[in-house]
Amino acid sequence: MKQHVVCRTDEIKRGHMKAFQVAGRNIVVYHLADGFYATQASCTHVFAPLARGKIVDGCKVQCPFHRARFDIRTGEVIDWANFPVGIQLLNAVRGQKPLTIYKVTVRDGSVRVSI
Repeated sequence: MKQHVVCRTDEIKRGHMKAFQVAGRNIVVYHLADGFYATQASCTHVFAPLARGKIVDGCKVQCPFHRARFDIRTGEVIDWANFPVGIQLLNAVRGQKPLTIYKVTVRDGSVRVSI
């Protein structure tokens, strides 16, 4: 894995996230109370852009389309897609799948992601 400088630490306010393309991959970098984290950019349900979602409960990202929630730190599925009513029919085909996470380090004011 290679470390890539993605942004400066002051480019993403605490409690916010931002999408980037790094080494040919689309990722989202999150600035949480305890540091920076990175995941794949699309929801594993129907590939919605997570950067258009929102951070909830301080450490989860909620998909903007069907409200699936994932733990930003681990990629674990917290709540699978549940909106609108009837989406559960699609869930029979689209089983739960965690997000890919990437190791993040901060050095010299730069956020670095290992890919």
